[in-house]
Amino acid sequence: MRFSHPTLAALRHRNFRLIWIGLLLSFTGSFMQTAALLWHVSLLVAPDKKALALGAVGLVRVVPIIIFSMLSGVVADAWNRRRLMMLTQTGSAVVATALAVLAFRGLTSVWPIYVLAALSSAVGAFDLPARQSLVPTLVPREDLPNAISLNTIMQQTAQVLGPALAGIIIASTSVAWVYTVNAFSFLAVMTALLMMRNVPERAEKATASDDVSWRAAREGLRFVFRTPLIRSTMLLDFFATFFSSATALLPIFAQDILEVGATGYGWLYAAPAVGATMMSAVMVVLTSRIERRGPVLLWAVAMYGAATVGFGFSRTFWLTFACLALTGAADTVSMVFRNVIRQLETPDRLRGRMIGVNMIFFIGGPQLGEGEAGAVANWFGAPFSVITGGLGCLIAVAWVAATTPQLRHYRATLVHQSQAVGAGSQIPNHKIQIPNRKSKIAN
Repeated sequence: MRFSHPTLAALRHRNFRLIWIGLLLSFTGSFMQTAALLWHVSLLVAPDKKALALGAVGLVRVVPIIIFSMLSGVVADAWNRRRLMMLTQTGSAVVATALAVLAFRGLTSVWPIYVLAALSSAVGAFDLPARQSLVPTLVPREDLPNAISLNTIMQQTAQVLGPALAGIIIASTSVAWVYTVNAFSFLAVMTALLMMRNVPERAEKATASDDVSWRAAREGLRFVFRTPLIRSTMLLDFFATFFSSATALLPIFAQDILEVGATGYGWLYAAPAVGATMMSAVMVVLTSRIERRGPVLLWAVAMYGAATVGFGFSRTFWLTFACLALTGAADTVSMVFRNVIRQLETPDRLRGRMIGVNMIFFIGGPQLGEGEAGAVANWFGAPFSVITGGLGCLIAVAWVAATTPQLRHYRATLVHQSQAVGAGSQIPNHKIQIPNRKSKIAN
């Protein structure tokens, strides 16, 4: 199979192509389970406790992230990343199987779901740094932005298919079958990992700090918080998703406000991914061509907050769907540029630790935000919670933009083929434009 078109450049590389296809199938199952889990919780609690119970799902997921984020990043930098992913994929399959067994037996209490959701999050905390750190070793540096864009469209496609399929399966059978399908989906990634050939252990020579130790963890923390571009993108991600995370409240909108049932819920849950998938297709073409990456990133997050406000005000299904789709489109632009900046600014031997720290921000933000959204919704109603959250996101964007000029003025240029070297090279492919000066930092 040939992938000569520039928008598919990263798929020319066999190892990346294998993991890309495997993750597409696995992510589809995982997003099915995420949607089904929230629906399952909403069916097991009293109506007056529904908002808090749904918000608690985010809280139980974020605790393992906080506990294991730094350790998982250190492990991803010290261990073989492919073998680590085999372990995490197996663990995730076991959790999904346990959920299926409990659902088939007619679970009547919500606490086992919370326990398994927390366990799944703990396993995922080790999977994510290994997975994201592995990708830059599978493609040459000049194809990395394209690989990130393709990974984004793959993930967003799965995020469309997963919840929509979950809604259909729940409406026609039960949540137990959603968990079952997800358990089998992890086999796709395991197969891809086993079929890979000649995967480099590291693109850079290890140092004395590249072991599982507090010294290694501290080095990762110092790097993240002393690099303004990486630190600011993480803060932007955290505050935006903390305030605008309203996914946990979708069962309330579907059941009580819009009255569209399980099938409508599945489509509403998938709506952000519909917009994200469409935008991902655009970003695959444009990512390497956009030079003003910092300003575009900030405006994208602002659009995310504004669309969330529109979602909170909406009382019709299609307007709600459109607003949610717009949040997904805006988040995709933001996510692509955040990932490109972080991957290109981080040495390979520190990538796992950088991603481990980042997990607290980009996973902790929405999960804590779900708890906050549930609490506010319990006191003031779901629409009020969503609207104020969107406004909070806009305030956060303004604050990050005002306090981080490096991000406001961030520019990028293409790396010419003659300059490109292997993945993990520390030759930067960006330049920062200093206002009111004619000179720029060259590549």
